[in-house]
Amino acid sequence: MIGRRLTLASMAAVALIAAACSSTGATPSPTAAPPSAAPSVAASAPASAAASPSASSSEAAGGSYPLAVATVAAGKTLTGEDGKTLYIFKADTKDSGKSVCNGDCATNWPPYTLDPDETLKPTADATGTVTMITRDDGSKQVAYNGWPLYYFKGDAKAGDANGQNINAFGGLWVIGAP
Repeated sequence: MIGRRLTLASMAAVALIAAACSSTGATPSPTAAPPSAAPSVAASAPASAAASPSASSSEAAGGSYPLAVATVAAGKTLTGEDGKTLYIFKADTKDSGKSVCNGDCATNWPPYTLDPDETLKPTADATGTVTMITRDDGSKQVAYNGWPLYYFKGDAKAGDANGQNINAFGGLWVIGAP
């Protein structure tokens, strides 16, 4: 009887972990939003005038997410949730409204996305133009001065900039300089 309870408890724990890993909520490796919804950020509005922030796993749905500026070893960069470095992909075309990083590329370089009920909250030093682009999967990705923003899966914490100057997926990755 005890063995059966232990087995059932173990199975329940595994199911919960699997469900958490496949969650579609916003994370430091932001995930896709439903195609029909648009997050709260005025298109082409200056960052200082934008209503709200980007995605974060530590905040509840409907929260505000940061867009800030920090200094890392590679220089000044934009940061998102948890102060993690944001990158631009030189293979994207500035102001095209399109990301070319999909599939395996987006697994390694997760786009900075917002769910429909989330908002981006730029700090005063993030003075560029903030827009939202629609990705191929319908999710809404934050763009800064026309460049879509991404995280790097190799960055574990705030201050990491391990993706700086990496040539991958057909283009160069650099920190998102403000």
